[in-house]
Amino acid sequence: QVQLVESGGGLVQAGGSLRLSCAASGRTFSPYAMGWFRQAPGKEREFVSCRSWNRGRTLFGDSVKGRFTISRGNAKNTVYLQMNSLKPEDTAVYYCTTSTRVYYSVLDVDYDYWGQGTQVTVSS
Repeated sequence: QVQLVESGGGLVQAGGSLRLSCAASGRTFSPYAMGWFRQAPGKEREFVSCRSWNRGRTLFGDSVKGRFTISRGNAKNTVYLQMNSLKPEDTAVYYCTTSTRVYYSVLDVDYDYWGQGTQVTVSS
């Protein structure tokens, strides 16, 4: 079993920045990819970004390209989402996720484990 714990969410003004962290644990944790999705009230879950764990390839959703970056932490099994130039439409619960089957994907069905989510609120 794999546990994912997100942190770093909060309230920020438009134009500001936040960095989300996700720490994974589990005896057999060996991911192909780690990523982030988000879900705003009344909307479907949306792909934000993913990183192929060992190959380094990254993908971003169109709405965050050029503003968000994803990186692997020096600490084992940690991934970060750096969010810059935040907009009110970025307000959502952000979920960390990992796949043990695919190296990168924008589809939530390709991911196997999910964190509990962290709230990000961007005020105008």
